[in-house]
Amino acid sequence: MRVLIVEDEPRLLRNLAKALREEGYAVDTAAAGDDGLYKAESYNYDAIVLDVMLPRLDGWEILERLRKQKQTPVLMLTARDTSKDRVRGLDTGADDYLVKPFDLPELLARLRALIRRSAGQARSHVELGDVLIDTRSRSVTRAGETVTLTAREYAILEYLALHRGEVVTRTVLYEHLFDESDDTLSNLVDVHVFSIRKKLGRELITTRRGQGYCIE
Repeated sequence: MRVLIVEDEPRLLRNLAKALREEGYAVDTAAAGDDGLYKAESYNYDAIVLDVMLPRLDGWEILERLRKQKQTPVLMLTARDTSKDRVRGLDTGADDYLVKPFDLPELLARLRALIRRSAGQARSHVELGDVLIDTRSRSVTRAGETVTLTAREYAILEYLALHRGEVVTRTVLYEHLFDESDDTLSNLVDVHVFSIRKKLGRELITTRRGQGYCIE
């Protein structure tokens, strides 16, 4: 999953980006409001972590403009713990709200929940026949046996599973799995899908020739 963090505090931005990458997310960052809005409008993120107080354009304005074009899940961060601020954020279109200072595990849990809900998946477990995906622990089992996937393999499997029944093009997979600093190879998704099939069964992921991949 690809996430955008818009935060002007350098240390927090750096630590958040590092933590999310360690969790397997592709992460883009922006330290100013106008840069954050440009990226939010230009790319299709699975979620956005958005600070309220930003230089050049605040989080309220970013959210208001973004909601005219996209429904990307947004988790707002703010140092101001007042009911008025929370109401304003939610009424403007935020999907969740977290007050600084916050616990990193809580932010990660809220982010996972936002991404699941936006894909219509309420539970943290996704069942695909004898394959079980736990999005909370980012683990996979087949017939009760743990299957070890690389971070990229897991990301592809999770994205296809959360969009079950949809044909997902290679372009969309690249957009959601690699961040702006990645230098990707054209056949990298195909290589990962081949490896997933070896571990979990060829029938799990269907290839739609000329279109993309699908989990039925």
